[in-house]
Amino acid sequence: MDIIKLLPKNISNQIAAGEVIQRPSSVVKELIENSIDSGAENIELIIKDAGKTLIQVVDDGCGMSENDLILSIERHSTSKIKNANDLFSIKTMGFRGEAMSSISSISHLEIKTCQHSEDIGRKINVENGKIKDKQNISCSKGTSISVKNLFYNVPARRKFLKSEKVELKHIIDEFQKLSISHSNINFKLFHNENVLFELKKSNLKNRIVNIFGRSYNEKLIPIQELTSLININGFIFKPEFLKKTRGEQYFFVNKRFIKSNYLNHAIKSAFEGLISEKQHVGYFLFFDIEPNLIDINIHPTKTEIKFQDEKSIYAIIKSSTKRTLAQNNLTPSLDFEKDLLFTPNSIDNREVKAPKIKIDSSYNPFNIKNKNNLENWENIFSENLQKTNDNNHQFTLEKNWNETNLYKKNLQVHNNFIISTIKSGIIIINQIRAQEKILFEQLINQNKNDEISQQLLFPEILNLSLSDIKLVEELKDEILKLGFSFEIMGKNKISVHGIPSEMPEEDLQSIFDDFLENFKNYSNITLIIKEKICRSLSKSMCNKKGKKLSDFEMNNLIDTLFSYEDPFHTSDGRKIIKTISLEDLKNEF
Repeated sequence: MDIIKLLPKNISNQIAAGEVIQRPSSVVKELIENSIDSGAENIELIIKDAGKTLIQVVDDGCGMSENDLILSIERHSTSKIKNANDLFSIKTMGFRGEAMSSISSISHLEIKTCQHSEDIGRKINVENGKIKDKQNISCSKGTSISVKNLFYNVPARRKFLKSEKVELKHIIDEFQKLSISHSNINFKLFHNENVLFELKKSNLKNRIVNIFGRSYNEKLIPIQELTSLININGFIFKPEFLKKTRGEQYFFVNKRFIKSNYLNHAIKSAFEGLISEKQHVGYFLFFDIEPNLIDINIHPTKTEIKFQDEKSIYAIIKSSTKRTLAQNNLTPSLDFEKDLLFTPNSIDNREVKAPKIKIDSSYNPFNIKNKNNLENWENIFSENLQKTNDNNHQFTLEKNWNETNLYKKNLQVHNNFIISTIKSGIIIINQIRAQEKILFEQLINQNKNDEISQQLLFPEILNLSLSDIKLVEELKDEILKLGFSFEIMGKNKISVHGIPSEMPEEDLQSIFDDFLENFKNYSNITLIIKEKICRSLSKSMCNKKGKKLSDFEMNNLIDTLFSYEDPFHTSDGRKIIKTISLEDLKNEF
């Protein structure tokens, strides 16, 4: 008996839609790309309920004829390619011929269009991939496509959509990518009849500033490189404005947004010596390259491409970035003529004196007061530290000191590690991760009635992108519970009046930026929102550079750390403590 059957057209279209249309922002991307390909100079995006009720794109492009309109919703129908060779000379945004067919199979679709050479336009209504109504109408030149009730016939997919604010954030992200790469087009974005963006034709820098805020004027430096293989232009961020988490990283190849960890590494390697390993580079970079030297037909969303000569492009990007940094005096340099002026003898001809060394003659390292307390602490440590396996430790610690007693002597290494002795050997504590762990536990265990907020003497205004503002709105209730007090002011600003008591007041903008980026980059979707926020906030609040600690501060950190159920790991499982036994130490010598 035969068991293989052809799928009905509506089912195959819904399967294809699952690859191309993952959420409302996918529809936005496909429709705006079609408008760009039509030669439009003005594009409006109208959204209702974050795209769940309505996604409408209106343009003044070339429009469609009656036959083109009918064919536009058929699968694999396109005006962009005619044969297989055309796949290697693509200069348009769309080409697969799947978008409109996929969209029509999972929504109520309405298309109005009128060519510039005609006086009468035409309209069709499509449901479940089939035309339900067709008529001639009077309408503006260009095309208007309305996508209503997305996933109405795929309830399982609709159920997995996120909240309105999250879906709107994804829509804004797609809108920003397309409007950045086409600054020669006027763009508007409406959501529930509110204007979110109104972008006039401009140069690239003005477009970036209009989207992300005026503060970007001082953050960016231009980069340009012309070669026989590839042309590069755009902007990179100055080193002092780079973040400790991924910020704005935009690659465009022939005006198409792409993702590439390989090319990102090329730029970061050019910043070597200027930034720490934990900082992430930021950029808006455009690459112009012959279409036959790339393959963009390797991913349904077209965000990944292959380069024919990837290594050469890597080298060009790295060298041009280095040259740009050097031209803007952002790389370390030695000026020997200038340095010679700063020899000690050149300062007022004063005699150079040897430094005086102060010695405390009364210090006796063998005279330990309160020795019993110190030994008691070590006994508790050794008795309760039970290593069940490499990743599972159980430990209980009682407080054995106070501010008037002698503190256990610890050694701090490069403001990043604390070495402490125990009877069975030594422990090495990652100071930064320990601080992160403590901050997380304090945040996650706070109650509404706790005195957890410190009010700022003067409110601090923070500049955020519109997508980050939407994320803050989504998380507002949970953020307020942690001790923040703030108001959202317009599209790009919030006014902060109070912060968690553990948070330093200085560099609040950087901490908040890091917090939002950490939150966006957490891939574990099973976490509850509060835990995800606390993890992100504790990462951004801890001092990543480390600081010099007194004996009291080191002991207090250790005491607090070992009061938790698992002092050996951060909230996301990274190791905090390493133990080395006396036997292991002896074997090293």
